[in-house]
Amino acid sequence: MDFRNFVFDDVARAPAFALLYLVLFLLSKWLKGMLRPYDIDHELASKDNQAIAIATSGYYLATAVIYCAALVGPSNGLTQDLLSVGGYALLGLVMLNLSGWIVDAAILRKFSDTEQLVHEKNTGVGAVHFGVYFATGLIAAGAISGEGGGVVSAVVFFVLGQVSLFVFAFVYEKLSPYDIHDELLRKNSAAGIAFCGHAIALAIIVMNASAGNFSDWKSDLLQFATANLIAFIFLPVIRVAIDRSIIPGQSLAREIRDDGNIGAGILEASSAIAFATVLAFLL
Repeated sequence: MDFRNFVFDDVARAPAFALLYLVLFLLSKWLKGMLRPYDIDHELASKDNQAIAIATSGYYLATAVIYCAALVGPSNGLTQDLLSVGGYALLGLVMLNLSGWIVDAAILRKFSDTEQLVHEKNTGVGAVHFGVYFATGLIAAGAISGEGGGVVSAVVFFVLGQVSLFVFAFVYEKLSPYDIHDELLRKNSAAGIAFCGHAIALAIIVMNASAGNFSDWKSDLLQFATANLIAFIFLPVIRVAIDRSIIPGQSLAREIRDDGNIGAGILEASSAIAFATVLAFLL
């Protein structure tokens, strides 16, 4: 659907799709609450848990990204459009909730992230969750967007995107001048923010590679693999380049590791996202 002029063409579409998103948003809230081993509402309202708030914010933003991706496409009538958008958005929400397992079992595998979020109120771990949720939302958005391929291609490209995210986290950890797990256990929020930005940066490139109409498996998989290869080469190089160029004479990595400098973490994260956005447009 082309939503640039839909308000003028059919005023019924705006409230209908807004209401649909509200329903899906509430459903996503219920799903997250059901799948998490803690009471999110209690953590936010009674314990003022900022770590949970940060993680949950990434989750909610991801739902909007997924929904907007489901909106893209030709219109087949309001009823059919609502069913199609709702179905693909729901598939995206299921994909999004799988990312919680990815964080627990793969990315933050050296400690219990639930304990760090709930008992330690670790905002660095919350930032990692924010990044992985939002990155997963972008990956799911790319997987469900476009015409052709159907559910099968959406699931395949989502799985490939999640594998890319997991491998990237491993590479990030190996190439990092500090141990991300150790820094997070020290409640170094700057380290979590920096990782958050790089995860989102990778997802922007992955989303761009998988978005659009499905043509055939060979060409689409080749395009996806090429974009991943470029991302895995480009992002570490950019990280090294911006480490000393953002603040002349100073190292962002050292500021993050030694001083827990939140500003340095934000600068590294935003720079990675900026360069990834430009690269996505060029690919």
